[in-house]
Amino acid sequence: MKKLCFTLVVAAVLWAVMFSPQTMPLINFWEMMAGSALTLAVLACLFDRSWLKESVWNPQSLLLGIALAAALWGVFWTGDKVAAWLFDFARPQVDMIYGLKESTNSLFLTLLLLLVTGPAEEIFWRGYVQRTISHRWNTNAGFAITTAVYALVHAASCNFMLIMAALVAGIVWGGLYRLFPRRLPVLIVSHAVWDAAVFVWFPI
Repeated sequence: MKKLCFTLVVAAVLWAVMFSPQTMPLINFWEMMAGSALTLAVLACLFDRSWLKESVWNPQSLLLGIALAAALWGVFWTGDKVAAWLFDFARPQVDMIYGLKESTNSLFLTLLLLLVTGPAEEIFWRGYVQRTISHRWNTNAGFAITTAVYALVHAASCNFMLIMAALVAGIVWGGLYRLFPRRLPVLIVSHAVWDAAVFVWFPI
């Protein structure tokens, strides 16, 4: 558990630097995000690579991951419309996130999200954090704690919509991992494709 706690502290620091209004203007957000996720995934693999042996890798995972990403995009599209209707601050907060990609090449950003950020985040959060906690206590604790921490590391942004987005996505990916732990590749594909879709291909 010491190794897990260490990685969570690293994650909290990296996410604070990325999302804090004081430090965000000083960095390239997307490169920092990719580098941070990759760092955490490397630490996860150094500490425990058991998820790799337990995972089922096949062509079906690719199709299921794409389908899940499409469904999740639909959930977020609907949620955005409802939130904008309920809260005046909702759309400006969403637009703030989209504003971060204005100076970033779309192809470069797509490659970062598809090949680095999305896969690395799933390897760390579900493949390492949730799996470790689930084995230490139980699968429900693994799901609940990981989902909560995944949302809370975004709190430095002071962006309610971003925190809620992380919570919803964490519930979906974490809930599916809790039910189907051998299907981590589906979640990796889903997270990668969803990232690219929501931030580049089909912005909400």
